Amino acid sequence: MSIKLVIEGEKMTKLYGSVEAGGTKFVCAVGDENFQVVEKVQFPTTTPYETIDKTVAFFKRFEADLAGIAIGSFGPIDIDENSETYGYITTTPKPHWANVDLVGLISKHFKVPMYFTTDVNSSAYGETIVRKGVKSLVYYTIGTGIGAGAIQNGEFIGGIGHTEAGHVYVAPHPQDVANNYTGFCPFHKGCLEG
Repeated sequence: MSIKLVIEGEKMTKLYGSVEAGGTKFVCAVGDENFQVVEKVQFPTTTPYETIDKTVAFFKRFEADLAGIAIGSFGPIDIDENSETYGYITTTPKPHWANVDLVGLISKHFKVPMYFTTDVNSSAYGETIVRKGVKSLVYYTIGTGIGAGAIQNGEFIGGIGHTEAGHVYVAPHPQDVANNYTGFCPFHKGCLEG
């Protein structure tokens, strides 16, 4: 089934897909260039193949009219377009999701450009679009993990990743010290996220 292009007078508007790939849930949406959402769906993040199959099935309904799909994903992810693992969720602690080629598994079903970044970078970017005139901001998210997307003068801070705000060292609470609790982050101990 193909959804007709949105008609604005004589002007035809292409549709754009977006994926918020979260550790707890995926949110997929299709909208137009005026940020009008045509349809949105959300479902739990289960296994990679089950979740990606649902994502692909949603966008297949709009395939004839899609101009591109943007994915903002939980991580860690590889957003270096020159890397062999570009588009992958890499060393995530999320069960079954480590080293999953998220972009590859979705893009093989569509002949449209795919855009890929961190979930917090995509949210930060969205805020700069909605808040016209804002060129610098930090967008924090606290959910399954803790992250921040930072933009200064219209450019992302953090190079080919993001600021990793959840992995900033935090002095332990005295009770944690007394109980020898060092956190549960699989990458290092004593961080905000862990």
